[in-house]
Amino acid sequence: MTQIQHDAQDRPGAQLSVQLEDIEAAQKLLADIIVRTPMEHSRALGRMVDATVHLKAENLQRAGSFKVRGAYVRMARLSEEEKARGVVAASAGNHAQGVALAAKKLGITAKIYMPRGVALPKLAATRDHGAEVILHGSNVDEALAEAQRESDATGSVFIHPFNNTDVVAGQGTIGLEILEQEPDVDTVIMGIGGGGLLAGSAVAIKQQAARLGREVKIIGVQAENAAAYPPSLAADALVPIEGERTIADGIAVGRPGEIPFEIIKDLVDEVVTVSEDAIARALIFLLERSKMVVEPAGAVPVAALMEGKLADLGIDSKNIVAVLSGGNIDPMLMLRVIQHGLSAADRFLTVKMMLKDLPGELATISQIIADADANVTGVDHSRIGGALSMGEVSIVINMETKGAEHSERVLNRLRAQGYEPMVPQH
Repeated sequence: MTQIQHDAQDRPGAQLSVQLEDIEAAQKLLADIIVRTPMEHSRALGRMVDATVHLKAENLQRAGSFKVRGAYVRMARLSEEEKARGVVAASAGNHAQGVALAAKKLGITAKIYMPRGVALPKLAATRDHGAEVILHGSNVDEALAEAQRESDATGSVFIHPFNNTDVVAGQGTIGLEILEQEPDVDTVIMGIGGGGLLAGSAVAIKQQAARLGREVKIIGVQAENAAAYPPSLAADALVPIEGERTIADGIAVGRPGEIPFEIIKDLVDEVVTVSEDAIARALIFLLERSKMVVEPAGAVPVAALMEGKLADLGIDSKNIVAVLSGGNIDPMLMLRVIQHGLSAADRFLTVKMMLKDLPGELATISQIIADADANVTGVDHSRIGGALSMGEVSIVINMETKGAEHSERVLNRLRAQGYEPMVPQH
């Protein structure tokens, strides 16, 4: 065995189905198709974790997410006969747009199944790229099953969002870009749904770093309400979950892909989970501090950093890259997430109180809140309800505050004046 053969045999993931050479070939194929997305330095996030933090802004990619990378590589490698049959896919939005854009570029007809209730901007964008969209099922897994049945019945080529070697190789081109743009990175953290992005990036980063005699840690992040990877990794087998309800719909996948799973269990250092509140806070942080519009699935790595997940794992990183995987967020969802995130960060306070039904009571309450330097944004006033006595009214007041300490000062001012404010759970 030659020294070159020995090195190839011993490099990370040498026996896996996707290799660094596959990802380098995919990068060449994508050269004139995708945008080389920027790497933005986040000083505010860096101060939180005591490290240099860069944000890989894949939310600025064509079609709004990384998905076009894998979709294009998969479809560009179809035979002419396969292209003539057309393609079929399923997605909650990002893969749908990636497939639709790739199909338009390659002159292929595309039929895409999306769950009912999909965000209207994602639905409209997919149709604008020229794809036929069919709404089916209540989640991505049901739409995937229907797309597979369509492929079996018609002969159209099924473009899986993550369980395909060409797709994984295409997504892995992000890993190559990260090392080219930030050569000194020691930890890369990104969201994980089915696993294509994390698997491809892990191959690219681990194997390229090994070539350079370096080691880079790879951390995956899932929403805790849709986390199929932790139990699957613990069992060393694919463990499906049900009822994956999360604001991070882009990574709400009930079962890992076989191909990504084999790579991830071999190469990825850790997979952690974050709460819905943490995701909402991260999305607001990115809006306010980095001026980045990011969908919840793209915000999960930032949520993990803000929650101190690396420290919990005992990882002392000095140069971190967090991948913002997508920016396709429904404005109505953004409105709800912002309100929820402000509440979770104690910057949006809701109080409920019982008042005497007397003239001037509401004005008195408003003055107390104003004197405490809080800003009332909404008032709900009712004289009818089973818990109300004659001469009482129920009032719910929404207000903006400056954080937990300020919220407590407002509550204490109200209590000092004889009122009994109750704070509903957010």
